[in-house]
Amino acid sequence: MLLVISDYVLWCCKPYDQAMIKAILFDFGGVITTSPFDAFAEYEREAAIPSGAIRKINSINPDTNAWAKFERNELTRGQFISSFEEEAVALGFSLSAERVLKCLETTIRPNMVDVIKSLRREYKLAILTNNLQESSDDSVAEKKSPTAHLDMVFNLVDDVIESSKIGVRKPERVFYEEACRVIGVDPVECVFLDDLGINLKPARQMGMHTIKVISEEQALNDLYVVLRENKHKDRN
Repeated sequence: MLLVISDYVLWCCKPYDQAMIKAILFDFGGVITTSPFDAFAEYEREAAIPSGAIRKINSINPDTNAWAKFERNELTRGQFISSFEEEAVALGFSLSAERVLKCLETTIRPNMVDVIKSLRREYKLAILTNNLQESSDDSVAEKKSPTAHLDMVFNLVDDVIESSKIGVRKPERVFYEEACRVIGVDPVECVFLDDLGINLKPARQMGMHTIKVISEEQALNDLYVVLRENKHKDRN
């Protein structure tokens, strides 16, 4: 049975434990690339502000704060810098938003890319990323955001879902609904890897298999287990 609400198909016929995996969805920064969180911690020490201050700023009003609006392409870079620094001051922190953005420089995880290459023949693959539209138009030499190296893996996946282009972001449920629509799969047919639990929760509630990425090795091991168990279920 299919239930259609606002052009989005809600699949009611495939229980989580019976659906076969058809698609693997990857966050970008912190999954395919290294995480900016270590750089956040380093800057916090440099600026003599409490550990976790930057993430705390981002956790206040998470759907309407400066960071969220920037990722939905609702603010210019200048507007973001002003708003983010105002939010920091309101919490008693003095920092440079420009310096925070510099923390977003990341590097590709080669083993993760190798796995993506090996999986592309068997599964639909997609990247689901909260990103900054401004970065998408920079020259390759200037790209330094968590999605700076997107061009290196763009041709390895079937689809790239970017918050700055569709106007919604993780963990908004509509982001995952749009991703499933574009990719052409049911939520229960997906495995989703992200380094933030808050982004995994709505995906899991929709029926996706979820993997919280703590390290590259751990994530790949967990993904292997999920896919192995799924193949075993298929044989039975």
